[in-house]
This record gives sequence, C-alpha cells and structure tokens, in this order.
Amino acid sequence: MKIALAQLNYHVGNFESNTNKIIEGILEAKQKGADLVVFAELCVCGYPARDFLEFNEFISLCDAAAKKIAVECIDIACIIGLPTPNNNPEGKDLNNSAYFIENGEVKAVVNKALLPNYDIFDEYRYFEPSTQFNCIDFKGKRIALTICEDLWNTIENPLYVTRPMDTLIKQNPDVMINIAASPFAYNHDEERIAILSDNARRYNLPLLYVNHIGAQTELIFDGGSLVFDNTGKLADEMPYFTENTAYYTLTDDGGITFEHPTTLMVKRESDIEQIYHGLILGIRDYFYKSGFKQAILGLSGGIDSAVVCALAAEALGAEYVMAVLLPSKFSSDHSLMDAEDLVKNLGCKSETVAIEKITDAFESALHPQFAGLPFNIAEENIQSRSRAVLLMAMCNKFGYILLNTSNKSEAAVGYGTLYGDMCGGISVIGDVFKTQVFQLARYINRDREIIPENTIVKPPSAELRPDQKDTDSLPEYDILDAILVQYIEHRRSSAEIIKQGFADEVVRKVLRLVNLAEHKRYQTPPILRVSPKAFGMGRRMPIVGKYLT
Repeated sequence: MKIALAQLNYHVGNFESNTNKIIEGILEAKQKGADLVVFAELCVCGYPARDFLEFNEFISLCDAAAKKIAVECIDIACIIGLPTPNNNPEGKDLNNSAYFIENGEVKAVVNKALLPNYDIFDEYRYFEPSTQFNCIDFKGKRIALTICEDLWNTIENPLYVTRPMDTLIKQNPDVMINIAASPFAYNHDEERIAILSDNARRYNLPLLYVNHIGAQTELIFDGGSLVFDNTGKLADEMPYFTENTAYYTLTDDGGITFEHPTTLMVKRESDIEQIYHGLILGIRDYFYKSGFKQAILGLSGGIDSAVVCALAAEALGAEYVMAVLLPSKFSSDHSLMDAEDLVKNLGCKSETVAIEKITDAFESALHPQFAGLPFNIAEENIQSRSRAVLLMAMCNKFGYILLNTSNKSEAAVGYGTLYGDMCGGISVIGDVFKTQVFQLARYINRDREIIPENTIVKPPSAELRPDQKDTDSLPEYDILDAILVQYIEHRRSSAEIIKQGFADEVVRKVLRLVNLAEHKRYQTPPILRVSPKAFGMGRRMPIVGKYLT
C-alpha cells in the first residue's frame, strides 16, 4: 500500500483555501499512484479554531467542505481532520475527528480521545473525548488511526488514565497513522521523535505521522512529519517550516520504503537556527493570512530593533519594510549611524522623524503639574509614547502593521513602556531572551555583516536619559536570563533557584519584577511562540496575585 503524507499550511476559517489545498493534494497523490493520502489534524478548518468552534455555521461549513473533498476522492482514499457534532446528548457538543474517505464516501470516523488542556491547548473546552477505538481495514492492511495527543501518554507522569493504542493493538493492526497539529518550540522536535519512537517500539508497528506547518497568529507549526519502522527507528523526517508531500510504501513484511532520498537530519539544527526559521515563518504568515504586506518599526540602533528589522526583511522582502529612526536629545550619534548602516545593508525603506520638539511640547504642557519635580520615568516614558504615536500615525496613513521589538527578558521584568515601545500588531521577539537575541544577530550575520558589529557589542541602552544602560536597572543579561529560564520555563520557586547558586537578593528582585509586570503583559500584542513556555495564551497568571511579589 502506497501512502502519501501531505504536510501543508492551512488557514483558520479559510474553508475555500483549505479545501482547495486538500483536493489538490488528493489529485496529486492519485496521479503519483498513491492508495491513501493523509492530511493533518483539523486541516479542514485550521488549528486552533478556538471559539469559532462555538458557531453552528462554522461546523456546518466544515461538513460542507468534507463533502466537497469526498467527491474528489475517487480511486484513492484520504484521511482528513475536522470538528464534527457529538450526537450523544451527554458531554461536549463536538468531537475532534478524523474522516477516512474512500471512493466518495466517509467509510470510518475516528474521534480523538486524549484532549490536551495545558499550556496553549484548550481542547477540552470544545471537544468530548472518545472512549471507542476501532481499526480501519484498507487494501489488505489494518490501520490504527489516532489523532495527535492520543500517542502522547507514554511518558513518565502520564496526563491521562488511558492509551487508545492499548485497545487498538488488540485488533492486530499492521500500521499506525497519527495526524497532528503540534506547535513549534525550539526543543519540541526531539521530544516528538522520542515519544513517537517509543510508540512504534512499544507496539512493534511502523508509524507514519503528519503535522501542520505555518503560523496561526502567535502559534507556529514546524512540520517535520515523521516515519518510524516497527523497532522505533526513525526512517524518515520531512522538512521543517515548509510544505511538502512524501510517498511511502508498506511492504508485506511490515517494512516501509520511500521514493525519495531520505531527508533524515544527520545533524539537528541548533535552537537558534530553529528560532530563526520559526520567526521568519511566523512573520510571513501573520502578514499573508491577515491580508497585509507592509511592516513598520522604530529602528533605534539597538540590537532588538535591528534583529526584528532583519527578520522582517527576510520574511517579507526588504521593499516591504519601513524602518523609522526617531532620535531624541538623548540618542547617541553612534546609534543613529548603526541604524543607518543597517538600513543600507538590508536595502529597506527608512524615514527619520526627530521627537525632541514633540517631547518638549508634552513637557511644556505638563509644566504646571510637574513644576519643581525632578526628571524621572515620567519624562522617559513620554519619549517612548511619542515614538509610538508617530509610528501608529504612519500605520493609519499608509497601511503598515507595526512590529513590536521588545524581547522576552524585557517583557518578563516590565522593562518597557505601556503604549510606547510595548505597542504593535505582532511581537516578533517577545519569546526570545536577550542573550538569544545576541545569538540571533550572530546567526543573521553568518554569511556577511548585516547587523553592524557595533550594534552587537555595545552595552544595551534605552537611551531615555543621559548615559543610560540597561544594567542600571537590571542584572547582567546572562544572569537575568538564567534566572528567568528557571522561573518561567521550568517553574522553579525562588528557593529552588537560589539553591542553584544565584544570589538571594537578585533572585527575589527578579521574580518580584516578573510578577509585578503581569498587568503590562496583558496589554501587549500577540507574541510569536518559539519556546516551551511563552507569555500569552500559554502562561496564565493573575494580575493582582500576591505570590512572589
């Protein structure tokens, strides 16, 4: 039996595009002699559809799309994912389903059993977990079809009390197929491989796994669809961050052959390489799927805005990126020169709008209220908010989308100005720690100098007062980020972090800043997720909670 795995980029709620893409995949697979073509979890509607799933019309459109797909599925079978009504009056109204379609008819329906409800996942909000498991017979082979998380309950400290494959294996299947919507994080590819390999080895069956690629607002899907033999050995690994269809043949002795040179990665990409490719895809899809082309950002001469500008130019094309230099009376000459050099290196568009007269006007208007009081954070933030007003005005006038340039370290400790440098349509590096931003800059410069060397090596500064440095307010970034990783990504307590050798007062200060800044993070733009624990939908903290403040 010849099986095609179709690793495609879907668009939430865009039924016409998704349906056409699936039909094209069926026709191509049929032309190449495939017996079965497999698409990803909830491919018909896109993932995650969130509260779109609460609209009856949305579910009806999924059904209509499935019927249109079935008409084209003649002399070939396909597997598609979609939400379907739960006909049992008890439980949630929907199932997360897979249709097995053959010769124009839905021959089998498989419903997802293990519904993730942690981090970014909210599936139990919408779907009823399945309790019935049956294999599918096709072309002399018996298929154990599961959906994403259904194969993830093999790790230590399992999250669920059942394993669908424990039931399916009793029906003597020949192969496992798993359709998934597994979001990207820089450490997730190795975790996926380990989990799926364990399944193939545990049940002594070959396993074919297909994933989404593309971005849906902040969530990025990296593809990397996988094939394992019955010993758990990784036989093939499809490309990451790009659409691809690959063909495999199940042999009579249970083996798997494929018609292309293996794409199995001999050397895995580093975290920074993966983050780079993920951010490029995230920016590109955010603009494409939103119907926008042009990006704008404030370019300060610092490393954060330089990295975001370079990423945007790569993702969208330099001609679609507007970099605006917004110097104040505190901006240094070398920062302006660094920003101008970056613009030349990238070939993007640029404008310069000085803000000194604007901030002077604000301060003059507030003079009666501020009289006799020293210059402090109020005047610093007026500068940042003045820049935001100008950038947003250009967005309104010319149709740009503003890129936020705050990094994860700043967002964590609240080192940013609400309605100032924290505004934007999408936060590009809000899940990238400052130390990783430096690594990204070096990676961007891997072939030639794009980001000026001076931008990388100079001490970071917001330049909102004379001789200001980030370290005036924060620990050195290597120390800060190490503490933040332990607290945010590993959920360690202050006592546990201090035991690792960090200074007591530094740890307590950092954790207090993180918790006090929660109100700021609630008001920031969506953040492209590249880590296992990003700010936003995957980290939910109370604003007024007292714990660790």
